Amino acid sequence: MNSSSLQIGFDRFIKLDWASVSLRIRAGRGTLDELDEALASSHVGPAAKRKTRTVLNRLWLAPRADLVEFANRGVEIFSDGPETTVTALTWGMALATYPFFGKVAEIVGRLTTLQGDCTSAEVHRRMAEFYGEREGTRRMTNMVLQSQASWGAIERTDKGKRIERNKPMDLKGSTVSAWLAEACLRYHGRAIPVENIKSSPDIYPFLLGSSTAYLFSKYKSLEMRVDSAGNQIVGLAN
Repeated sequence: MNSSSLQIGFDRFIKLDWASVSLRIRAGRGTLDELDEALASSHVGPAAKRKTRTVLNRLWLAPRADLVEFANRGVEIFSDGPETTVTALTWGMALATYPFFGKVAEIVGRLTTLQGDCTSAEVHRRMAEFYGEREGTRRMTNMVLQSQASWGAIERTDKGKRIERNKPMDLKGSTVSAWLAEACLRYHGRAIPVENIKSSPDIYPFLLGSSTAYLFSKYKSLEMRVDSAGNQIVGLAN
């Protein structure tokens, strides 16, 4: 990852409902008044509300210039598909926008792969290895974990000390599967073998579905090739 990976950015708890309203606003189905009303019921002051809006802006309302086209394609998927795509789309935007979010997801995905659960302490220890014991790392990691719980990816039990992975959402090889794979590639910043991306820990709450190689080959933003060992590799199209 580049130096921007050391920036936290994702520093607020984001309820899935707030992200859903923001996505609907970008799709022309909602209003800022709706979002303000939703935030007003949960925020005690203007400063907290403003900081939450900053994260929501980066996710959907006003993405970074290099992610605008990517976000717009996500909106198209949302407009053509069921409401259940909100979770996958918001996860993908968070992954592409905030390396800190991606690193928490990657660590949780790895730690829960075998037994389905892990301790919060393990996640915090791994995050400290990447971001150091600097002020805010632990608190912001908790913000991401709380958000991932709100989005249905995990359950936090034993007063938040344990993390249990929920049953993954099967995307069944739909267009959102390819879009989410693109988000994964944007997070990693490199091409990845097709088989590896299907089991990439940073997208642990989702099953991309079968025939992903065929799906990726038909998706204009992805580029397929075969390496010297005969493995199918997928990367971002130029």
